Amino acid sequence: MEFLRPADWQEALAAKAEHPAAVPIAGGTDVMVELNFDHRRPGHLLDLNRVAELHEWEVGEEYVRLGASVPYARIIERLRAELPGLALAAHTVGSPQIRNRGSVGGNLGAASPAGDSHPPLLAAGAEVEAESVRGTRRIPVEDFYTGVKRNALADDELIKWVHVRKATGPQQFAKIGTRNAMVIALCGFAVALHPEDRTVQAAVGSAAPTPFRAYAAEEFVTAALADAGLWDSGAPLPESLLRRFGELCSGACNPIDDVRGSARYRRHAVGVMARRTLGWVWDAHRGAHSDDEGGAQCA
Repeated sequence: MEFLRPADWQEALAAKAEHPAAVPIAGGTDVMVELNFDHRRPGHLLDLNRVAELHEWEVGEEYVRLGASVPYARIIERLRAELPGLALAAHTVGSPQIRNRGSVGGNLGAASPAGDSHPPLLAAGAEVEAESVRGTRRIPVEDFYTGVKRNALADDELIKWVHVRKATGPQQFAKIGTRNAMVIALCGFAVALHPEDRTVQAAVGSAAPTPFRAYAAEEFVTAALADAGLWDSGAPLPESLLRRFGELCSGACNPIDDVRGSARYRRHAVGVMARRTLGWVWDAHRGAHSDDEGGAQCA
């Protein structure tokens, strides 16, 4: 096995073009496990740790541009306000040591259905910026996952940035596992309110071959909120709305039975998480709505 260590991004792209089968490694939290268990034996490893841009981030007016190697710990510490759903998910990743090394770029590259960052990226609205010596393209995260541990990257492409829409409303993330810490998600769920366009986005992980958005549930709740005037009134969500939202999220799943849980349990758990997280984000929105009204009255 040959170890390639480019000094900058252009060298990394050139190395990937010359060795398309080279496996990128930065935090190594997934790759090293596969190597240690002899599940993978690539001819080349492409070490990206010296590529400075991949460790940087930038907060823009509408999006956060996140370098592929920015560790989860930095997201928790520095980007909690802009990316609350992703920060919540980052809290659940492994141990502090793993959170100091693992990154969203690595999670995307691995493309495991159980990756914790996938549901909040889908719910928030994100694009993956991939680059090769041939050029750059941006891939909507919904189109990035193509199968179990497969993604839309070409053989000569590397992930450089992840562009994540800044939160304009409350976001939540929940996952279920066999214990509270250092656990692979049996299933995960994220929901984000987007009050500026009065929509709701919801996403599920580890309950289908790929992470996915629950489009039917999103359309239902977005229409129900509008029809009942709930965005304006800030009233509590009816129990029937929460229950139907959970049913639609559960019905969108296509899980399997495995050593971590049954397909039946996964469907049930997704429905419960969907109801609860939607209730949590709406309660948070109602609190902000009341504060806004109170401020206007005081003025």
